[in-house]
Amino acid sequence: MASFLSTHKLNLGYHRGKSHNLLFENLNLDLVSGELVCFMGPNGIGKSTLLRTLAGLQKPLSGVVSSEKKIAIVLTDRVHAYNMTVRDLVTFGRYPYLNWSVKLKDEDNSIIDRAISQVHLGYLAERNIEELSDGQLQMTMIARALAQETEIMLLDEPTAHLDLNNRVEIMNLLRQLARTTNKAILIATHELDLALQTADKIWLATSGKKILTGLPEDLVLDGSFDEVFQFKGFDLKTGKISHEAHRKISVELIGEGHEYLWTKNALERSGYEIAIDLPAGQVGTQIKITLVREAGKTVWSLDSPNSIQTFETLAQLISALKS
Repeated sequence: MASFLSTHKLNLGYHRGKSHNLLFENLNLDLVSGELVCFMGPNGIGKSTLLRTLAGLQKPLSGVVSSEKKIAIVLTDRVHAYNMTVRDLVTFGRYPYLNWSVKLKDEDNSIIDRAISQVHLGYLAERNIEELSDGQLQMTMIARALAQETEIMLLDEPTAHLDLNNRVEIMNLLRQLARTTNKAILIATHELDLALQTADKIWLATSGKKILTGLPEDLVLDGSFDEVFQFKGFDLKTGKISHEAHRKISVELIGEGHEYLWTKNALERSGYEIAIDLPAGQVGTQIKITLVREAGKTVWSLDSPNSIQTFETLAQLISALKS
């Protein structure tokens, strides 16, 4: 994999008269072909500034950004235009390649068609952009960047304000594009859960004006994410919110698969402690719940000191436990 963009002793921020506001210092970073990188950090730390500096839209305070590749950037500004279709907006991606006549060639039209197809918006190609949902407009902006046919794509919060389906679709699309087109793709994002599952590498901005880089899993396991975000009531290593076992009742849970995981989640959220999570030396429970497959579906068997009951839903199980 080749390095498409690198920085050397890069300092960036804003000039204020004779002084300056330093956001990041001494950055030595690399964007590599075929990789999806997610850039993360607390609000206001300077993620957008770094993207604009890498794209050449803002001068660094000092240091060097090196790249011989073309760069496309997708910012958060919403496009407002009347009588402009999806295809019209994507077509702007070809304007840097046109001469003074601004006339599209067959090759340009083919590239535009391919970009629209890559984001699965062919059925909306002639739709006015004012009629699009936020997710559809974001896909259109990505298509415009694809039409530019650059080796590097920089995207600032491409999933902001979108619902879960659109967030997942966009992150999966960008991951696929990095793989299939060999682009280097950098995303500034707050989508921690999705970034951990899709990114090849994480750039993690710290309060010390540095950026840590590494595999998502390494930065989770070495505590870097915890140190930067200082999670309150969220255990990143398990990916779950911490629940208080306020009922002071431990439950032995037997089962497997996703049904087991969701049952465990429901019990912990309802204030019960799962026996496997009890401190060493504290053993023995009076309540046992077993997940059983019957007639192709899961049922829950509750074995308590007074009875054995079977339930078809978690709601029924939790209600019985509480009573």
